[in-house]
Amino acid sequence: MSDIFNSNRFFVVIGNRAVTAPFRLNDMPGSAGRMDIMCRCVAQALFISHGIRRDTSVCLVLKGEPDPPKSILIRGDSVRYLAPDERNVGGIIRKALSLSLTNEWIKSTPGVYVARKDIGDILKEIKKDFRILYLREDGIDIRKSRFGEKTAFVLGDHIGLTEKDEKVVLRFADSIVKLSPISLQADQCIVITHYELDRLKS
Repeated sequence: MSDIFNSNRFFVVIGNRAVTAPFRLNDMPGSAGRMDIMCRCVAQALFISHGIRRDTSVCLVLKGEPDPPKSILIRGDSVRYLAPDERNVGGIIRKALSLSLTNEWIKSTPGVYVARKDIGDILKEIKKDFRILYLREDGIDIRKSRFGEKTAFVLGDHIGLTEKDEKVVLRFADSIVKLSPISLQADQCIVITHYELDRLKS
């Protein structure tokens, strides 16, 4: 599946407590380890008014109990049955987490893939094709940053990145980039990143 990362924009979001087994859709902020944040990130990465960004993919690296790590990749060019509300996205994620996994990507539903991979595995896979930018508050201004034809953005959830994960990301990142002088929510970071890239195409 060498073309699994066939997109121009790629968001990698680390969910530090996001659970790695099927969860209750009625309690995603609580017992599911803030899976609601992961769902919002998927929606903001992929959806536009009356459509989906076909040039974009998003990967959720889930590190919560009971069986971490697991990664879920959602491709804008081929995903089906996806709506922007949290419950719908949560259902897609829950179904992917119900599968028996190896370190190879397997398809859960159209455009949705899941594997037993951590952040280092993901970045190693995409490094040869993507320019990797780590979103952090002390980076260089995004408007002064260089983008490749294919650019990946790495960010954390409400916790950020652990020291261990940050060391891994920094081994692969081409640059550290900031979006704002203030702290933003993860899904807001994705919206602003899209805006800045869209501006460059106008």
